[in-house]
Amino acid sequence: MPRHLKIATFNVNGIRTRLPHLLQWLAQEKPDVACLQELKAADEGFPREEVERAGYGALWVGQRSWNGVAVLARGADPVESRRALPGDRADAQSRYLEVAAHGVMVGCLYLPNGNPQPGPKFDYKLRWFERLIRHARGLYDSGHPVVLAGDFNVVPTDEDIYDPKHWRKDALLQPETRDCYRRLLAQGWIDALRAVHPDARIYTFWDYFRQHWQRDAGLRIDHLLLNPQLQPRLADAGVDRWVRGLEKASDHAPVWIKLRRTAAGTAASKRAAKSKPARPAASGAS
Repeated sequence: MPRHLKIATFNVNGIRTRLPHLLQWLAQEKPDVACLQELKAADEGFPREEVERAGYGALWVGQRSWNGVAVLARGADPVESRRALPGDRADAQSRYLEVAAHGVMVGCLYLPNGNPQPGPKFDYKLRWFERLIRHARGLYDSGHPVVLAGDFNVVPTDEDIYDPKHWRKDALLQPETRDCYRRLLAQGWIDALRAVHPDARIYTFWDYFRQHWQRDAGLRIDHLLLNPQLQPRLADAGVDRWVRGLEKASDHAPVWIKLRRTAAGTAASKRAAKSKPARPAASGAS
């Protein structure tokens, strides 16, 4: 049994289009838990059989052509806790899925982009962020080990972008957006990638324009946040940049952390490894 539990987040930007990339990444990097965003597929379009053949159980909340999130667990079945962010029953966008997997509670999220701003899309982004902050407080106080992982669509500081002056009007850099992120961290969460690499220029997203990937003109908008139960277990964190370099790749690269395993977590993982992942039933967002 490996000494570490590897948890990753990856905005696939279309799971059907990028399925070969996803399967290649799973086979090579072997995350124990993988949070996926921007599936851009209805529930029935999720590639369940292919993911199971790769050795992963899965839960997902799809949405045709837009949004969609999923959590994969290596050699195990993730257990659903919640499939929508609380606070707005009228919100039909598939952006949040919360599961238990390998002894950790995982909140997989795809925070709204918010562009163009100002306007309704930016207003929705801020409302969604406020709902996340409220819900995160309960997770933080739960006493369980919790990871919030996903595409937050926020560049936390000017050190997290190649050239902030050209992005000042973008929703990802607005003072209100950054303030929401700061208030979330102020609950006590740590930004794992920044904790491991406090001074490095690290990016997770490179758009398709003006050769931004080739010039390494990137942004850091994909994050994994840890509550106090997990912070002492953080061993490493990084970005699988090679995935972004594949032909017709997503504009995001997977981001990962390694957590030191506990005795209880190791025992649970051994039990889970003995059982073959079941085929979870698809269901829509509530």
